[in-house]
Parts: sequence; structure tokens; C-alpha cells
Amino acid sequence: MHLVLQVILGLIAAVAIAAPLALVLTTPRVVVHKRPHVVISKRVVPRTELPAVEPVRIQEVAPDDARSINDSIPFSTLPNPAARPFRITGATESQIRAIDCLAAAVFYEAGDDTVGQRAVAQVIVNRMRHPAFPKTICGVVFQGQERSTGCQFTFTCDGAMVRWGPRPAAWQRARDVARLALNGSVYAPVGHATHYHTDWVVPYWSASLEKITEVHTHLFFRWAGWWGTPPAFRGGYAGAEPNIAKMARLSTAHFGDPDAPLTPMADLSTGAIIDPATIPESAVPPPMTVESGGTAEGNNFMLTLPKGMSADAFAALAIRTCGERHYCKFMAWVDARQTPARLPLSSAQVSTMSFSYLRDQSQGFAKALWNCEQFKRPSPVQCMRAQPPALTPAVAPAVEAKLPTPLTGVRRKGEIAAPEDADAAPSPASAPRKQVTLTLPGAKATPAPTPAAKQ
Repeated sequence: MHLVLQVILGLIAAVAIAAPLALVLTTPRVVVHKRPHVVISKRVVPRTELPAVEPVRIQEVAPDDARSINDSIPFSTLPNPAARPFRITGATESQIRAIDCLAAAVFYEAGDDTVGQRAVAQVIVNRMRHPAFPKTICGVVFQGQERSTGCQFTFTCDGAMVRWGPRPAAWQRARDVARLALNGSVYAPVGHATHYHTDWVVPYWSASLEKITEVHTHLFFRWAGWWGTPPAFRGGYAGAEPNIAKMARLSTAHFGDPDAPLTPMADLSTGAIIDPATIPESAVPPPMTVESGGTAEGNNFMLTLPKGMSADAFAALAIRTCGERHYCKFMAWVDARQTPARLPLSSAQVSTMSFSYLRDQSQGFAKALWNCEQFKRPSPVQCMRAQPPALTPAVAPAVEAKLPTPLTGVRRKGEIAAPEDADAAPSPASAPRKQVTLTLPGAKATPAPTPAAKQ
């Protein structure tokens, strides 16, 4: 009996050891996922410092982790006022360029979804009004397009526009959304948002901004502090949209080879990129002084264009020079010998002007014009009006003063008629008519009345 008990206890002990061992050997290995380090920036840019526009850089985070991180960032509890309506100005061709650039952005960023497209369009209009961004719609959309890692909207630098495009009906719907956004329509839920991203990615800047709303799978942000408030959105629209070669595939208002590589405008010589933000500060001329005909506000600029600068870059230089001014007059010549020193201009100086740009926001006007005798332009609406050549005033030839020819045959009182020369025998052809001397009788004196004789 004692032996049987020992055997039973041994079996129990063997099972107690074998069972856990079997579980360890047969249970699948569980890998504990360690979330990677995420860079979080919470710096609020002070009002005295213009916030930097950082390129789009996505942190290496799995989609599920990205959603978890994004959920941990609370929505702002501060007021979210709607943006002011924006109405585009400028030449018709420039307006079409803006519509098409905005249509491309809303389609490639939000797909064929009207609500998402309206949200994206509002962000782009907000950016255009903010001092940290370019002052044109196309400039905002294609900012940083020349760098594969520096573009603000990924479709402009990842080849998406070359690989595929919208169907005609979808493209028309995108253009309708863009046209409304540029003619007073406001998508209020995104307020003054200048940034957004999908909820399955984590950009480096996301935690430094205020999360204000969500539209489908997109989260929308504005700058924290003063730069996210309505007064910060004071920038004026430049009014002259740049040509974007990549848009030529979608828009007849843009021209160029969409497959051609673009190079940065480092030396202002290529003209390939005409975003005003790419113009270096060193190329911006000083305003005219009051002594030379300028204004006290510094709104007038007169200069010689940089040597070798492409004509396509003239407008970018003007817009960069005018900056945030509501009124600005920019006049430029390619020949320093023809550049005037002061205002006003003579007709000859106007006729040699190479480029002009005028902005007057009080009238909703902004226009860039080229001297098309010097630079060939794709459209005549970009050409200055031809100036008539300066005429040298004609000098009238000297005329010898002559007294009026006196009437022949009339002898005035006090004149003595010359006696006829009887010996002169003029030829019949030249013989003058026989003069008839008329003597005009003088006025007779009226006799004074004689008093009657006394009787």
C-alpha cells in the first residue's frame, strides 16, 4: 500500500511539472510592442517672431499608435471664430490659375469629397492671408514643390500629379468648390486653421499647435497664441498668380512641361520657380525717398532689374518687394542707363520701362504688366500699352515780315503821285494797266451860321 501511494504521488508530481512545461512550449510567443519615441514640441511662438513654416515631416509611428497619440491631444476649448470671406481680384487669366491650383489641392488632398474639399480650401485661403505664407493661392499650394522633402502638400512633390489625375466630372466638382472658396464662401468649422493631417500620421508640429476640429479622418490645427487669432490674418492678396508648369496637365491657364524638373531660384536666373517667397531678401530694393518723388509711406519702388533675371520672375520680385503693403507701385527697367532717378516720368522713360506692378487693395486691384517689345509673353493681357514715340516739337521756319501790299491806283491824302515816265516803254506782256488816279474829295467845312442882320 505504501508503494502504491508513492507511485501515485510520483505521477502527480510528474504531471505538475509536465503540464506547465507543455504550456510554455506550446503557447505562441507574445511580442511586446514598444512605442517609438515621439518628438513633441509645445513652444508657443511670440508675437514678435514670425512662425516658421516647417516642411512636412512624418514621425515613424504605426497607424494605430498614431491614432492613440492624436487622441491624447485634446481639442482646444478656446473660441473658434469663422474666417472672413475672401474674394479674388486680378486679371481673368490670373483668377483662372488660382481656381485651378486650388482645385488640384482639394482633389489630391481630400479626394472627390465636397465636405473635405471645402475644409482643405479654407485652410489654403487662411494660409494665403497669414504673413508666414506666400501671398498667392498657387504660391501656397506649391510652396516647397522643388524639394521632395520640403513641400507643404505632398501631392506637389511625390509625383501624384504625373501618375494619375481626376476624371472630367470630378475635376469640374473640384473647380466648383475652388471657385466658391475664392468668391466669398467660408467653411466655418475649420475657423482659422492653417494646418491639418490625417489621424493615422503624426507630424512633428502637431503638438505645438491647437487642435480645433476634425473633418472625417482629418484633424485641423491653428497656431497657438497670437498667430492663431483673427488679427494675425492680415496679409493682402498679391493679385498676380504665378505660372506652375506642373499644372499644365490640368489647366490651360498654366503652361510648360509638367514632367520637367524644377530647380530652386537660388540665383534668380532660371525663373523656373516664381513663388515670391523664394526671392531672397538681398534682392528686395529699398523704396523711393520723398526727395526722389516717393511717398512717406514707402509705397513706390523704381529700380534696375537684376542682370540675367528671367521675365517670369519679375512679378515674383515685385510681390516680394511690396510685401504686406495695401498700396504699392513697382517700376523696373533692364538697362541701368534708362532707369530714371526720380518721379514723375517722361513719356520716353515710360516707353522704355520693362515691367510694372500696381496694387491697390482699396480698389481690389493688382496687375503685373510686361513690355512685350522686350519680352515675349503668352497672353496680350500681360502687355503694357504701347507708348507713342516722343515727338520733337517742329520749329516753324523764319518768315520775313511783309507789309500788306497797298492798293494801286489810290492816293491817300498827303501822298504825292509820282509822275509817269514817258520814256519807259514796257513790253506788252509786262506792261501794267494804266493807273487811274483817284483823288478823294476832302470833307468840306460846314459854314457857321451867320446871325441875321438887324433890321
